[in-house]
Amino acid sequence: MSYAIITVGGKQYRVQEGERLLVDRLKTDEGKTFSPRVLLVGGDGKTDLSPTLTVTARVVGHELGDKVRIGKYKRRTGYRLHNGHRSRLTRIEIEAIGAKKAAAAKKAEAAPKAAAPAPKEDAPAPAPAEAHARTAHPPKGYEDMSIAEIKEHVSTWRRPNVEAALEYEKENANRKGAIAALESALAEKESR
Repeated sequence: MSYAIITVGGKQYRVQEGERLLVDRLKTDEGKTFSPRVLLVGGDGKTDLSPTLTVTARVVGHELGDKVRIGKYKRRTGYRLHNGHRSRLTRIEIEAIGAKKAAAAKKAEAAPKAAAPAPKEDAPAPAPAEAHARTAHPPKGYEDMSIAEIKEHVSTWRRPNVEAALEYEKENANRKGAIAALESALAEKESR
């Protein structure tokens, strides 16, 4: 009878083939299989601490755990607090213990070879300005800067950095004052 110790969601479980268990919620869809990290494989009096075997598990379904009720009470004050929750869990089934890692890696390599990409058509090369704009990044620490700091430092930045900062601001933070400061700095740099 072989067994394995696997880690799923930061917790360790001792599993055997065909066993079903509840673990913390996984992002894997129902019916899909996955290979958890194997820490130890044992059985028949032998243990392997650096296992070369893999464990295959299938997600049976996503469930809610039992309701946990939490009550707090302090005497003579009228303080009563009631909370509770139901844990999000996933039920998995261990399908197999024992496939070699090297064999699994060969299968993974064979799949991309079978689906070789079609010959690429000649795409037009990006203009040098476009290529430079893609490689430019906002200045270091830009995400932590306040609008006042941006207004103060934007005049010392190079144009690609200002463009990258403006693009970042529009996609993520969307602060009106920062966008206005960056756009005015770009207009000033274009007029030069």
